[in-house]
Amino acid sequence: MSIEIILLALSPVFIIFVTLEFIKYRRYYDIKDSFANTALALMHQGADAVALLILMPFFYWLYDYRLFDIALTPISIFGAFILQDFLYYWFHKASHHIHWLWAAHVVHHSSTKMNFTTAFRQSLMYPLAGMWLFWLPMILLGFDPITVFTVVALNLAYQFFVHTQVVNKLGWFEKVFNTPSHHRVHHAINAGYLDKNFAGVLIIWDKLFGTFAEEESGKPCKYGIVGQLHSNNPLTITFHQWRYLISSMLTSKGMKAKLKVLFGYPTSSVKEK
Repeated sequence: MSIEIILLALSPVFIIFVTLEFIKYRRYYDIKDSFANTALALMHQGADAVALLILMPFFYWLYDYRLFDIALTPISIFGAFILQDFLYYWFHKASHHIHWLWAAHVVHHSSTKMNFTTAFRQSLMYPLAGMWLFWLPMILLGFDPITVFTVVALNLAYQFFVHTQVVNKLGWFEKVFNTPSHHRVHHAINAGYLDKNFAGVLIIWDKLFGTFAEEESGKPCKYGIVGQLHSNNPLTITFHQWRYLISSMLTSKGMKAKLKVLFGYPTSSVKEK
């Protein structure tokens, strides 16, 4: 249960940052939105804990077929961190381009606010969508499952700190790492910003694979999703895209059309007003 333990241990740090940001930059917050984010975080953590409990025997079965025996050393841990961040980039990009994955990931993007509590806004449906599938190459390579999911937790913990509007650009750090500036672009729906900056920790993946966009001072970010949801109900936030996905698939004619709905580029469950 390394993910839950690490994130739980860091909870006081997260709460301090949220409190300080809220006190000084109240304009970036909406109380109902932040409470919804908190409820979604608890639902997400509960679902992840159950999923790990169920799936851990499978992960260790898979680990029996590993290609190498990788001992825990500073170098191997560093390698695990880099590899997991690379795989996270592809998970994140896929979550914006494959409807099945977007149905879970849309939860994180559905707020029109951008503050530290936005990092909490996660989906309980990630285990069903298959986020964990992206970490299997690490296990097959030879990283112990506990190591893999510890590194996943550290990556997610770092990402908490990029969900803010109060930190400007950070000089040389911007060239290598994901930053609040880069991640504001990722959450924006402006033309030129949409579907950019999928980085977890290292922004170099976006620069290597052509998905990087710089935040422009004359182009303020508009947050949310294409066709805003306008709801603070955690259940609505969690399941609106799934309902749309299933109904669209059922009404599509032919297997090819149904597969396109499931695995093609996502469309919005709500229309622009």
